[in-house]
Amino acid sequence: MVGLATTLGSGAMTNSISDLQEADLFLVTGSNTTETHPVIGMLLRHRARFNGAQLIVVDPRKIDLVEEANLWLQPRPGDDIAWLNGLAHVIIQENLYNKPFVDQNTEGFEAVKERVSRYSPEYVEKITGIPKEKLVKAARMYATAKNAAILYCMGITQHSSGTDGVKAISNLALLCGQLGKPGSGVNPLRGQNNVQGACDMGCLPTVYPGYQGVALKEMKDKFEGLWGVLLSEKPGLTVVEMSKAALDGKVKAMYIMGENPMVTDPDLSHLEKAYAGLELLVVQDIFLTETGRMAHVVFPSLCFLEKDGTFVNTERRVQRVRKALEGPGEARPDWKIICDLSSRMGYPMQYGNEEEIFEEIRRVAPAFAGITYGRLESGGIQWPCPGMDHPGTPFLHRGRIVRGKGLFVPVDYAPPPEVTDKDYPFIMSTGRDYYHYHAGSMTRKVKLLNEMCPESFVELNPSDAKKLSVADGDRVKIASRRGEFVSKVKITDRVPEGVVFAKFHFAEAPVNLLTNTVLDPESKITDLKVSAVRVEKC
Repeated sequence: MVGLATTLGSGAMTNSISDLQEADLFLVTGSNTTETHPVIGMLLRHRARFNGAQLIVVDPRKIDLVEEANLWLQPRPGDDIAWLNGLAHVIIQENLYNKPFVDQNTEGFEAVKERVSRYSPEYVEKITGIPKEKLVKAARMYATAKNAAILYCMGITQHSSGTDGVKAISNLALLCGQLGKPGSGVNPLRGQNNVQGACDMGCLPTVYPGYQGVALKEMKDKFEGLWGVLLSEKPGLTVVEMSKAALDGKVKAMYIMGENPMVTDPDLSHLEKAYAGLELLVVQDIFLTETGRMAHVVFPSLCFLEKDGTFVNTERRVQRVRKALEGPGEARPDWKIICDLSSRMGYPMQYGNEEEIFEEIRRVAPAFAGITYGRLESGGIQWPCPGMDHPGTPFLHRGRIVRGKGLFVPVDYAPPPEVTDKDYPFIMSTGRDYYHYHAGSMTRKVKLLNEMCPESFVELNPSDAKKLSVADGDRVKIASRRGEFVSKVKITDRVPEGVVFAKFHFAEAPVNLLTNTVLDPESKITDLKVSAVRVEKC
């Protein structure tokens, strides 16, 4: 997030889950929080229902939180930058922004002021469909709240303009001085367990552990000295870029760990061709997934209950996990598999236990330097924690923005790369179900969860269903320019006319056969939330 997290690099929550209880207003967008992050979702619901917190929900779909909302803005899918710039426009025009904070703690304000000047409520209404009166009301609510927290998830980021969407959110928080205090901030809700920890440990193509850039000579020298090998200063490829490179024959082998891209990644037909053409595909996982079935080698690993170690959650909290059960068969801890493989490939990697690995993390990543297994015995600690006498950091930017001054970055709205036409008149968006998780690799093995949500269904507006002569429970074929799948239909006004909502947990109804591989130029994330499709009754 430019301006707030360039020096942190992670897109981490600026604040803590617990201090959201001090927020007077929540702006929730691109997050079906009660279904995908139910603990945080219940906190928001309770604060809104019983403690008087105001709630603004911005979502094309009528998610559960709309029941608690003081205001619901319903933009068209993919139009986030327009309404975010529209909020900033109103706040500046009505002189509601926090001028002392902006003057003392930020830079680049005039550039953003000029850029958003054309995003009048009338202009934003033409783009997004949000009534101008509602946009103005939302801007005034956010700008006048004492403590206002923005929460977002992949409904904002999984677009070809996702990075610019996050910049627009950052601009809004800077504009109103909603940083560096409890109950405020910019809070991305991480999509999977330990995604934050994986990023922290360098599982990104541009950084070493602790967000230390691979292109920086001093970082390259540091890690070469530590590990005793020569390292490249050239950033690596992202997941989608790897798949394309494999399809083009430029990548010959892939090692996939704890991920099932044959269900979750976009344009699955091309992905299948890419994996089929590899000379070697290795999959390391706790179950044999759809991706694992394509592998030349499968390494069975242990789940969280069967091993020791640390995880980092969505609020940057480092937490111990402790072995409670013996693992099945030949399954082993991930780190032992990796160490043995590395040693056999010529680089001895010898650690006595998980704590030894963590001690190395402390040495190389300054934000973890003050965290030890001993300190974690009494509970989790939030990074940055630079020293043993440091308590951890419940919220970032306290007293001073990390980079010195918060950077305003002007961004512009552009239509999604794929729009509807006569052949593909619907927009399909994707998401999750309360009872299942991601690829369903774990949750679909649970009897009760399968009873609650046994099969795939797509949501369709009653008006569209009538035009298509489709009844609730009918099977329909959904097709895009890239593929098609068949699913039951659920008729509901939760989705607006012209929009189809599909849940991607079901390999037998592979939603991601249809999704787009157009990349965000900065983050390289794909446009999973806006695909042009047609719907036909089977």
